[in-house]
Amino acid sequence: MSAVEVSHAVKRFGAVAALHDVSVDFADGEFFGLLGPSGSGKTTLLRAIAGFFELDAGDIRIGGVPVGDRPVHRREIGMVFQNYALFPHLTVRDNIGFGLAVRGRPRSEIDAEVKRMLALVQLSGLEARKPRQLSGGQQQRVALARALVTRPRVLLLDEPLGALDKRLRQEMQVELKQIQRRIGITTIFVTHDQEEALTLSDRIAILNEGRILQIGRPAEVYERPETAFAASFLGDANFLDGRVLDRGSVAVEGLGRIPVAGALPEAGATVRLAVRPEKFAIEPAGAGNANDANRIAGVVRGAIYSGTSITYRVELRAPAAGGEARTLTVFRQNLAAEPLAIGTAVELSWSSANTILLRS
Repeated sequence: MSAVEVSHAVKRFGAVAALHDVSVDFADGEFFGLLGPSGSGKTTLLRAIAGFFELDAGDIRIGGVPVGDRPVHRREIGMVFQNYALFPHLTVRDNIGFGLAVRGRPRSEIDAEVKRMLALVQLSGLEARKPRQLSGGQQQRVALARALVTRPRVLLLDEPLGALDKRLRQEMQVELKQIQRRIGITTIFVTHDQEEALTLSDRIAILNEGRILQIGRPAEVYERPETAFAASFLGDANFLDGRVLDRGSVAVEGLGRIPVAGALPEAGATVRLAVRPEKFAIEPAGAGNANDANRIAGVVRGAIYSGTSITYRVELRAPAAGGEARTLTVFRQNLAAEPLAIGTAVELSWSSANTILLRS
């Protein structure tokens, strides 16, 4: 049985529809990422599950029980906010134990549970400190411990690592995943960070304009996005518009026949293809090392050096319709001694298995 079930959820704020008939199930023990741009509906969905407002239509069940008429404190959820929302005048001990205290639990039980949580989030010995005496990562752990101390059925995370710098955020991703696996709690988190979603999630839902566009395992959604929005939001993509020639190929203006793996519509239909930048092999023209199905000629017009990698902008030799130059983004690990110079004639190649047929 799913830990959380959302069925046909609709929520409007005035004339703005924040959720459009959203249905999604969150499995027991699953780490589920809600990914989308600002205004996509991901935070609205999370807060609806928490009970911060009522839906205009639809149903939410936790553990198979409808919770539409239950207030926040009776939904068996724990929640961590981006700014942590710690009480600045309370110690770490009292912040973590706050939820138990307001429930009237005896002091001995509170002390035991707080000690357990401090060990879980590796903050033992810091219980007497105030939040201002902690680092950002330590404050995030206190907020997580406070959310978990009441032993909720579901953990909700709203951009939980957004306030941390990149290095600490990456470290906390590992710790958060380990803690979630250790206690086995169903976890739903909101993020706009694609790398974070890919790293943490068992499954991902991509939202836009209040609708879920695609749900799947991170590798599935990344390798086979169904829409141009999903392809461009979760990673980068090069888009190629063309016309179906036969059951296995598409004609793209300026590029010729492109083999495509997978079912194509009838001959003559217009389609949009996508190729991820890292799926290309790039080499100087005439090197002749690649043997992939697709090969096209181009010239390097730009290069962004990022230390471990280089992102090239390659202008294709064959112009698109109307004579306009077409450029592709190509990603390559920094394995060579010298990057390709601007103006270098190159050949790009890629496998037809890496050509994605988009639904829209």
